[in-house]
Amino acid sequence: MKCIINRRSQFSASHRYWLPELSPAENLQRFGKCTTKPGHGHNYVLNVSLEGELDPYGMVLDLAKAKAIIRQEIIDALDFSYLNETWPEFKKTLPTTEHVAQTIWQRLKTHLPIVDIQLFETPELWANYKGNGMEAYLTVSDHFSAAHQLALPQLSEEENRAIYGKCASPNGHGHNYQVEVTVKGQIDPRTGMIVDLGDLQSAIAHHVIERFDHTFLNKDVPYFSSVVPTAENIVIHICHLLHQPVADIGATLHKVKLIESPNNSAEVIAESIDHPSKNERSSQSLAAV
Repeated sequence: MKCIINRRSQFSASHRYWLPELSPAENLQRFGKCTTKPGHGHNYVLNVSLEGELDPYGMVLDLAKAKAIIRQEIIDALDFSYLNETWPEFKKTLPTTEHVAQTIWQRLKTHLPIVDIQLFETPELWANYKGNGMEAYLTVSDHFSAAHQLALPQLSEEENRAIYGKCASPNGHGHNYQVEVTVKGQIDPRTGMIVDLGDLQSAIAHHVIERFDHTFLNKDVPYFSSVVPTAENIVIHICHLLHQPVADIGATLHKVKLIESPNNSAEVIAESIDHPSKNERSSQSLAAV
């Protein structure tokens, strides 16, 4: 029987986004504050996922040995380092979150049975690399506050309460929603990016956060005038809203997760669902104006 185990590590490091072939103005336009010299730092969190057959002792492998390998090959080199000058890979390609994750995979793959490298740059930004050439995943987390009522308009209040309980209250109730948007794409061999982070954050802010934040979803978002705004329906609608904007900035929308509360969340693999046509998207945009 195969099983996946995960090992968590941490390191602190700094980096800078700067391409010498670009002018200072071009670097600033492309990378913003990340061009600041001598750089900026993060407390990185690294999760290494390992897969293997269970041995007679009930283990995939000796976790103490895995810990020692990760420390020797990765943590000792990167902790308290300036990434741009630490490894040759980061002189050719900028040390973005996704490229650092890819490089860690390459340096561990001959030592450990890796199936995923997950690297958190901040609690709101992380990358996953699974060994697929130059393909990587980047996740951005954002939030909005909104109220909703769970009720079908064709049913009575008593009938809705039988289905949705207290959530059917006519006055609604609210949540501080957390939304995690994962995109995938090819790592650029020079910039180390699969997508411009600023463009991705702007797309999420414009198409989701600004549209949903401080609203009563049933009344203020036209889509939910006829669709019950459950966490499941909200996350599907977010997928629809972001599908084309993410494609427009050169990536593929892979997954969206909506955390309604610490006890309740919903997620959808965006590539597995049908998205509205261009005409349907235009109609929804007009309705939202």
